[in-house]
Amino acid sequence: MSKVAWIGLGVMGYPLAGHLKARGHHDVTVFNRTRKKADRWVAEFGGTIAATPAEAADGADFVFTCVGNDDDLRAVTLGPEGAFHTLKASAVFVDHTTASATIARELHGAAGERGAGALDAPVSGGQSGAEGGTLTVMVGGGEADFAKAKPVIETYARAVNLIGLAGSGQLTKMVNQICIAGLIEGLAEALHFATRAGLDVEKVITTISKGAAQSWQMDNRWQTMIEGKFDFGFAVDWVRKDFAICFDEARRNGASLPVTALVDEFYADVQEMGGRRWDTSSLIARLERK
Repeated sequence: MSKVAWIGLGVMGYPLAGHLKARGHHDVTVFNRTRKKADRWVAEFGGTIAATPAEAADGADFVFTCVGNDDDLRAVTLGPEGAFHTLKASAVFVDHTTASATIARELHGAAGERGAGALDAPVSGGQSGAEGGTLTVMVGGGEADFAKAKPVIETYARAVNLIGLAGSGQLTKMVNQICIAGLIEGLAEALHFATRAGLDVEKVITTISKGAAQSWQMDNRWQTMIEGKFDFGFAVDWVRKDFAICFDEARRNGASLPVTALVDEFYADVQEMGGRRWDTSSLIARLERK
C-alpha cells in the first residue's frame, strides 16, 4: 500500500481517484478546489480530505494531478500552497492533465530539484474510460520513475506506455487529438451523407465498420450522433483548449495542421449554436442545421 495524494476531482479525476482507493487499496488523500466534491468523494470511497495541495502531498509516495490547464497545474504545484512545497525526495509526481509540453518539462525540473521524479501522463478514453478504468496513458519522463508509478496507474488503465523524456506524454496526447479531429469530422459528414441519401444507416455502418473505415468513433458514436445526443463527456470547450495547445506547439516545431485548424473552426460554430458542453461528436449538428 502506498500513500497517494490526488489533486483534482473533476469528470476524470473523481473516478480515477476512486479506482485507486477501491481497486488499489491505497491510502488516498484528496484535494479539490470545491470542497463539496471532495466531501462526496470521501463519503463514497473513504480516504482523507486535505485543505491545500501542499497538505495532500505531505509525506505522499505518489502525487497525482488532474486539473484544467497549465495555469491550474502551476497553481496546485508551485503556487503558495502548492504540492511541490511538501513533495518529498523519492516521491513521484504524476500529472494526468492535458497540458503543454512546456509545463511538463518545467515541473519535471522542479521535482528533480527536490529529489523527486515527475511524469507527464495525459490520458485517452474519455469519461467512460475513466469510469470503467480502461484508459490509455501516454507518459513522458524517466524510466525509473515510470517503473515505480506504472503499477499504480494500471489500477485504472488498460495501456500505460513510456514514450520518451519529459514532455513526450503531452506531445503524444497532441498527436492523439489531431488524429481524432479528422476522424470525427469524417464520420459526421459520412452519417450526414448517408441520411440525405436515404440509406438505412444501421446497415451501412454494420457493413463498413468491418472494413477500412472502422474506428472507435464509428463503433461507439454513430447511433447517438444521428439521434442528436451529445452528452458523452468530452466537451467542445475542452477539445478546443486541446487544439490550442497543439497549434502553439506546431508554431514551435513548424508542423502544418490544416485539417485540425478547419475542424477547430467547425467546433467554434458548434459553440455558437449553444453546444459548448456538448461532446465532440456534435460536429454533425452543424451539418444537420443547414
